Amino acid sequence: MIYLAVIILVTGMLLLLAARRQEAKSGLPRGRIISTDTMDRVPVEEPLYDAELELTGRPDYLVKDRSSIIPVEVKSSRVSFAPYEGHIFQLAAYCQLVEAEFGIRPEYGIINYPDKSFRVDYTADLQNRLHQELNDLRHVGNQPDVNRSHNSPGRCRMCGYHSICDEKLN
Repeated sequence: MIYLAVIILVTGMLLLLAARRQEAKSGLPRGRIISTDTMDRVPVEEPLYDAELELTGRPDYLVKDRSSIIPVEVKSSRVSFAPYEGHIFQLAAYCQLVEAEFGIRPEYGIINYPDKSFRVDYTADLQNRLHQELNDLRHVGNQPDVNRSHNSPGRCRMCGYHSICDEKLN
């Protein structure tokens, strides 16, 4: 009987250790997932909205920490040393949306690539740069100056300018 109890105890500890490793590997911070936009079988929730900036979006995950809500964006592309600038601005937009929607300013967000995750601090400087980028985009006009910088039809199809681009790959 004691042997059975020891086996159950050791098995439980091994399973707990495996769960912790898997949690760390996921790139998600500790906390409760309050929203996800990555599961095909779950209906998509309403997007977050900032009326002042006329900004709408939904991160892949929102994780509720003790006193904060942390946006997490999952990317399928690999990265070498640092997150791509466009991904940083996308995450900053999600931080802005969390603040507008929940009244809680996230200290940071996470960009999770297949090979590594990055914590991106949501500083006043990043927020100001985001607002400037949004302002610049709004003043470009309906026909942006888009130059295709790739030869990937899939990437081209997913581009936000695909419908108006004269360089699209089809």
